[in-house]
Amino acid sequence: MAGLARDCSRRGFLFSGIATAVLAQERPGASFPSAVKRYPDPTTDFDVYRFTDPAYSSTLPAAYNRAIAHNSASMLFCCDRNGSPQAFRLDLKSGETKELTTVEDLDGSSLTLTPDNRSFCFFAGRSLFLSLLGGRPRELYKIPDGWERIAGLSVGPDGTHATFAERRTDGSRLRMVSLAQGAARTVVESPFAMSHAIARPMRAQILFRQGEDALWLVNSDGTQKHSFKLAAGRVGPADWAPDGKTVLYLSFPEDPKQLTAIRECSPDAASDKLVAKTSQFADFGFNRDTSVFVGASRSAASPTILLLLRVTQRELTLCEHKASHPEMTAPRFSPDAQRIYFQSDRDGKPAIYCMHVEKLVEKIDAESRSGVIGVPGL
Repeated sequence: MAGLARDCSRRGFLFSGIATAVLAQERPGASFPSAVKRYPDPTTDFDVYRFTDPAYSSTLPAAYNRAIAHNSASMLFCCDRNGSPQAFRLDLKSGETKELTTVEDLDGSSLTLTPDNRSFCFFAGRSLFLSLLGGRPRELYKIPDGWERIAGLSVGPDGTHATFAERRTDGSRLRMVSLAQGAARTVVESPFAMSHAIARPMRAQILFRQGEDALWLVNSDGTQKHSFKLAAGRVGPADWAPDGKTVLYLSFPEDPKQLTAIRECSPDAASDKLVAKTSQFADFGFNRDTSVFVGASRSAASPTILLLLRVTQRELTLCEHKASHPEMTAPRFSPDAQRIYFQSDRDGKPAIYCMHVEKLVEKIDAESRSGVIGVPGL
């Protein structure tokens, strides 16, 4: 009997340990050690840092959302290391990660920090959530029966509302939800599927897409809805310049032999102009004063990440991305423009990569407006 008791005790201890481990995985707040790996890029010999383990899928939020804290010290991202996609916080100095949610059907692209960097929003299934970093998510809004969510979620520069679109068989509607009370209202309705709504900085207006066909602008009160006059061809990724004066977007020409271009549209001046032709960028980002761009080439012969200076319209290759889908690389600058981040499945599942560019791009802060350092060869 004593032996049986000892065996039961051992089994109870083991089962207790297993249960504790399982609960630790299920409970938000679990932390994980750094998985950072540094390697020299085979094309340029520049150092590249892989921040997440490619044994799991780690993805960045939509490029127009806030993924990186103002001080460039941490990043919000999505990872499925515990079996389902969840929000994680990555310490960009130590490489350590911390799980922030345990919800069902989280949409990683919808993750966004609020402007004060204290909270974040996201969609999980049909519900919109708001959560303090390290806190418990609070449901703000649930998509009503008969409606479906369309891709895209953003929080405006003032941090008061989340904006997104819903659709049903006869069209779609643009919705705004208060982050304080969760009150929802319809901004405007449309016969086509509106998507990727982005509030305009310094103005009470919202930019949204009509697939790859058009960009539209509407006042936040639903008045004066109109489309932009853009260059012929497909409309690629688009976002507001941080000062809200223009929209920067990729233009894919109708003739596939022509080069993809970065273009700039001014809603107030009703103008659209060429910024620079690119080496077939599939996706891109820019620093705070839009003087420097980072892009991912879709060229099969040269799948690289590049810097492009507005003033010279010339490019510098940083590294290979080798992503199976270049349009999913989501390249972006840190707020201080001293690092660039992108995602790639080159080593297995999607992982997050980083490069230091402080020797190439000037640090941007409250005292600095220019983003260009003289780059040899550019």
